[in-house]
Amino acid sequence: MAKFLISDDHPLYREALISALQPLFENVDIIQSDGLDSTLEALQQHSDFDLVLLDLNMPGCDSFYGLIRVSQDFPKVAVAVVSASDSVEVICKVMNLGAKGFIPKSTPTIVIAEALKQIMNGKNWFPEDMQTDIEDYVPAIDIAKLVGELTPKQFRVLRLLQNGLLNKQIAFDLSITEATVKAHISAIFRKFNVNTRTQAVLMLKYLDIVE
Repeated sequence: MAKFLISDDHPLYREALISALQPLFENVDIIQSDGLDSTLEALQQHSDFDLVLLDLNMPGCDSFYGLIRVSQDFPKVAVAVVSASDSVEVICKVMNLGAKGFIPKSTPTIVIAEALKQIMNGKNWFPEDMQTDIEDYVPAIDIAKLVGELTPKQFRVLRLLQNGLLNKQIAFDLSITEATVKAHISAIFRKFNVNTRTQAVLMLKYLDIVE
């Protein structure tokens, strides 16, 4: 029996995908999640997923952060990114950051099913009509590893630093104390081996995680 985790914050899309995939697999068990926290929780509770179908922009994911966390925390689980952001650059990045496949949300379900079967058989999959356009892309694996070591709250603090917010503004936005904000920033500096906010924010720029 195949076991999938569908991670997407749009319930109608999840339900439509489940309804479409179930007839195409003889036996399939499908679990759902709607954000990074629930995705990580599901992966912790179930050690036998064959595949995670991951949306890039769920709550808590902030572009590539969700993929980085899932790929690094659960390296034995295959991840297929399912996203409406299907540029060549995005596809190259997700493949370099640990995904085994990239499936545009516009892909017909029968093609999605074939893609999932190929990925479960150890192959990579991305749209065939884009194969000639996909060039070698220099991966930012080392930086991705560092970003993946941040807790979700530390990552959120870093994103607010990127937006130019002061400590008291970050504390207000996250409903925490300024002392806690300072502790998160210090932890970020240690993990990134940097000394300033500018240096920390540049780490995200190198990875091209942007709003």
